[in-house]
Amino acid sequence: MSHVFDLSVREFLKVAASDSPTPGGGSVSALVGSLAASMVSMVANLTVGKEKYKDVEPEVKEILQEIQAVMARLEQLTAQDIKEFGNFMEVLKMPKNTEEEKALRAAKMQEALKSATDTPLEIARVCLKALELADRLSGIGNKGAISDVGVGAYVAEAALNAVLLSVDINLPMIKDEAYVAQAKAERDQLVARARELKEKAVAVVQSRLA
Repeated sequence: MSHVFDLSVREFLKVAASDSPTPGGGSVSALVGSLAASMVSMVANLTVGKEKYKDVEPEVKEILQEIQAVMARLEQLTAQDIKEFGNFMEVLKMPKNTEEEKALRAAKMQEALKSATDTPLEIARVCLKALELADRLSGIGNKGAISDVGVGAYVAEAALNAVLLSVDINLPMIKDEAYVAQAKAERDQLVARARELKEKAVAVVQSRLA
């Protein structure tokens, strides 16, 4: 399949809606996170160079640079999530005729499950970064477009919560109890922090819209 970022929106939706297993929940969530970040980037771009916001321009330029890095990273992770699913499917096809083959397949399966969990966790971390930047921009971005920072915050939180379902589906199959405990703890921390940042950013946005 072509890299999803090379597809038109219509082509992407057609593939996502088909019986093809990819792009699936993880890569779709990463793409949605990119859309959230694009709204933060847009407002930052609409703030830089405006005389009215000259005093905050250095910070906005910093936010702009960081949100562009977020978008680039999410593009990488979209492709990585699709690759991880492919690796998982290859492990499923491994032979299991002998005890040795069964043992090797089981070990490779655990490796694949961890990799397929690490990637959505990283996507969630990057979505959280987008939320942090939305929060920073909410009080200083161009007021004429500030509602889109709120859009970015809402959408980034949704992407974060959505991609963590890809973590939840894998954890019951992972036998490493320490890994599972750590992943669950981080998942809960990400969800809580994302909610906090979204509510904070949206409150500021709404106050500036009033």
